[in-house]
Amino acid sequence: MDLVKTLEERYLKKELPTMNVGDTVRVTVRIKEGARERNQAFEGTIIAKKHGGISETITVRRISYNVGCEKVFPVHSPTIVSVETVRRGKVRRAKLYYLRGRVGKRAKVRERI
Repeated sequence: MDLVKTLEERYLKKELPTMNVGDTVRVTVRIKEGARERNQAFEGTIIAKKHGGISETITVRRISYNVGCEKVFPVHSPTIVSVETVRRGKVRRAKLYYLRGRVGKRAKVRERI
C-alpha cells in the first residue's frame, strides 16, 4: 500500500485552490486538435465532488443558451491547466443535483461572504 501511496503523491497537484460544492469556478483545459494545442475555459457551478486523492473529480454545470451542460473534470489530470474560484457559494447540501431541474434565477446559488 505504501508503494501505491508514494506513486499517487508524485502525481498530485500541489497548487489547487480550495473549492467546495456551490462555488463558481473557471476550469482551463488543454485541448489537442490534430497537431495544435489550445486552452479552453469552462466556467460553471460545482454541483458534486467525488472520490479523493489522485482520483478526485468535480462535476461543473453551466447553462448556455438555455441548455444545461455538465462536465466531469479529474482535478489532478495533466490536461487541467488551472482551476480558479470565481465566486464562493453558500449551500447546505453535498450534492446539488436539484439544480438540474431549474433554469434562470432559480438555478442561482447564494454567495458566501
